[in-house]
Amino acid sequence: MANTGKLDVEVKVKSDVDKFWNSIMDSATIFPKVCPDLYKTVELIEGDGKSVGSIRMVHFAEESAYSVIDGDMMQYYKSFKASLEVIPEGEGSLVKWLCEFEKASEEVPDPDMIRDFAAKNFKAIDDYLLKA
Repeated sequence: MANTGKLDVEVKVKSDVDKFWNSIMDSATIFPKVCPDLYKTVELIEGDGKSVGSIRMVHFAEESAYSVIDGDMMQYYKSFKASLEVIPEGEGSLVKWLCEFEKASEEVPDPDMIRDFAAKNFKAIDDYLLKA
């Protein structure tokens, strides 16, 4: 088993690119509304929340098991970099999520749970936007 790897997921959504991307950029407001079972709050710590370098403090709901900054996750991964791309596809969009990681040890599992968590978020955001 390698200590470095990549995982990706593609999710087809019905929302248009701009609307979907804007909801991602407004995560501090949107995520707790869309997925209250996953997010308690998202606080903007530094920056405007939309620009490179912005820092958010995510407080996950008790039912969620996902930590990002200086949390449990960093005990298992030496590095973890995720990227997101939203591209037009038909009348909707294709959301592409990719992560590159280096595990702290060979015993650490690949971050499949994080990939699945991201995909669940994208579907929930799309459902929310379609109802709005």
